[in-house]
Amino acid sequence: MTVLLAIAAMLAGLVLILALLAAILCPGTIYANSPSDRNPVEGKSVVFVESADDPPNADGACGHLEATGPAILHETFYSRFVKRALDLILSFFGLVLLSPVLLAISLAIVLEDPGPVLFSQKRVGKNKRFFRVHKFRSMKMDTPHDVPTHMLGDPDRYITRVGRFIRAHSLDELPQIWDIFIGNMSVIGPRPALWNQDLLTAERDKYGANGPKPGLTGWAQINGRDELEIPVKARFDGDYTAHLARGGFHAFFFDCRCFLGTVFSVARGEGVVEGGTGALRKQPPVR
Repeated sequence: MTVLLAIAAMLAGLVLILALLAAILCPGTIYANSPSDRNPVEGKSVVFVESADDPPNADGACGHLEATGPAILHETFYSRFVKRALDLILSFFGLVLLSPVLLAISLAIVLEDPGPVLFSQKRVGKNKRFFRVHKFRSMKMDTPHDVPTHMLGDPDRYITRVGRFIRAHSLDELPQIWDIFIGNMSVIGPRPALWNQDLLTAERDKYGANGPKPGLTGWAQINGRDELEIPVKARFDGDYTAHLARGGFHAFFFDCRCFLGTVFSVARGEGVVEGGTGALRKQPPVR
């Protein structure tokens, strides 16, 4: 009993230290320093309004978001405290244990296409707050920035050989362990949308799925990932949000289910399609 109490005390101390460190490092990755940096619909419920006068957004739709009122967040003790403690511990040990893998990928990227190893993008975070997400660079230096893969037209010309490998095995997402550590993301949650994916943001709002922190993986990722059309992906994200809102052991075990499902999905290389959301439907049938 004494040993168990000692271990619990050590873990509690570790969580407190890591939480303090993360709180110090996080502010520089949030777009909140001035009104022009902030998401104008942060903390608000939204709908997507189609308009031919607007240029196509990252989802390929012409229109914009309009606020309809304040967003309602459903926080539980699990989602606010337990989930964050688990994220801190898992991300800390993930960064330590995977450091050789992170270094090897970094060297491979630089050797094939000299330039920055990482790239960052503005993404939609918890309650629609903009934050900076990090990924391993899988595309050439001349690739247009802030453009989803499915809108590049011919993504093959931009993806490097190393990039194709790390994307196929989801290794390009590993730097997001850092985003989890500093508190912008969670291990499990809806994948963070690009800042200009207005249609996806509006669809998720129908299910309250913009409320939780975005995740490294989630329920939608193990149920189709890149093959899913936006309304279907949003429904899966809504399913996850509903389970999370129940809190307690139910939410914990559902997170475990998503985590284990991700391990098997990545091992089988499922759901990764160059061309992005709904790409399978756009591809010609195999003859």
